[in-house]
Amino acid sequence: MKILLIHNNYREIGGEDIAVDNEIRLLKEKHDVSVIKFDNNIENIFTQIFYFLINKNLKSAQILKEEIIRFNPDCVYVHNTWFKASLGIFKILKKSNINTIIKLHNFRYSCTRSFRSTRHLNDDEFCRKCGYSKKGIWSINKYFKDSYIKSLLVTHYGKEYFKILKDPFFKLAVLTEFHKKYLENLEFQNKIFVFYNYLETKDTVKKEVKDSYLVYAGRISSEKGVQELINSFTKSKLSNFKLKIIGEGPLSLNLNSFTNIEFLGRLENDKVLKLVGLSSAVVSATKLFEGQPNLLCEASSLGVPSIFPKSGGIEEFFPKDYILSFDQYNYDDLIDKLNFLQDKSLAKEIGLKNKAHIEEILKKDSIHYQFEKMVKS
Repeated sequence: MKILLIHNNYREIGGEDIAVDNEIRLLKEKHDVSVIKFDNNIENIFTQIFYFLINKNLKSAQILKEEIIRFNPDCVYVHNTWFKASLGIFKILKKSNINTIIKLHNFRYSCTRSFRSTRHLNDDEFCRKCGYSKKGIWSINKYFKDSYIKSLLVTHYGKEYFKILKDPFFKLAVLTEFHKKYLENLEFQNKIFVFYNYLETKDTVKKEVKDSYLVYAGRISSEKGVQELINSFTKSKLSNFKLKIIGEGPLSLNLNSFTNIEFLGRLENDKVLKLVGLSSAVVSATKLFEGQPNLLCEASSLGVPSIFPKSGGIEEFFPKDYILSFDQYNYDDLIDKLNFLQDKSLAKEIGLKNKAHIEEILKKDSIHYQFEKMVKS
């Protein structure tokens, strides 16, 4: 099968970029795969503003047209399109009548479909899809907290993207059953498939180490619950453990008064995985709906247990009745789950069960089968 994969890289490499690269390597094992990747470097600001206004990047569209003629794909597999890939590519794909699958890694399409904050929040005070929390009936939907201009541009983009996604011509792939049901509740008429991100699971199990520590890796922001995680950790019975915090973000943390919390900043993925592999557990206190938690899945592949909130579809990647998941926003429950780690033999047993589970649901043959099923459906 000839597959044309399209993806727009993020400015800073994130979980979605890593997932796309993993899928490219996997699909190339059985199929002829051509890849078009865009970046968001701006050569000419005035040209780019024009492209934003018409929701079509003429250069990106031309690249796609030429590749369709050269490669003649059986299907096109689209990931992120913000913003250089742009939305004009979908008109080309539909006009060419090419079997097209769009993979949704997040809920941005839902959060950027209105210029008004009230429609974004839908009577809630906090958006569990992106963390937005601005009140005021006439407030602009400021998706990007640091810029009204970027927010207006992404909403102009998002309103059109939402219409495209609802077009039954396009098949949709999502990461969880939770996300599939969310789309069905929005009355999407598309064929919707649950298709996990492939993960190159590791063969090694973590080694025993004297220095017991937990790892948080991700965006340092209020919606990720980092402050609540720190508070819960300091109230737990893990006085002989350390908490290593990896990442960057807008939340200012004062860690000078803590002797058992280390802030490591941004690290390359291979260094993060080395720390995870030797850790006692990976922990998240996110306040959001999450898709496939890449780091937690990687921890499972290393035989490392994870502590996380019952939110979105995270539980779908762990064994049934998983004992280390806590009720979201219930930080007393989080403290109780942290205290489970005092029993190192139990933690090791949980890690091994997680490893067996993730290897089963992310088997290569299963991922290949599910992809081919999407294409042929």
